[in-house]
Amino acid sequence: MNYIQIRSFDNYINANIQLGMLQNEGINCHLMDEYIITLDPLLSPAIGGMKLMVYETQAQRAKELLEDVENHHRQD
Repeated sequence: MNYIQIRSFDNYINANIQLGMLQNEGINCHLMDEYIITLDPLLSPAIGGMKLMVYETQAQRAKELLEDVENHHRQD
């Protein structure tokens, strides 16, 4: 399986909210470097934050879902 990065985070909570939303939609995804940054948040800029990794064939759908949520949130 090939995964690609679609987002990065320096905040554990935001990362897990978006991860959970994608998983609820059946998207195969995980967070990379989650534990390192949780243990030492100062490393986040050095390693590029927590990376939201999505299965390659589902990346476009995942991006669209996250964008739809952001657009809906902005309208409220």
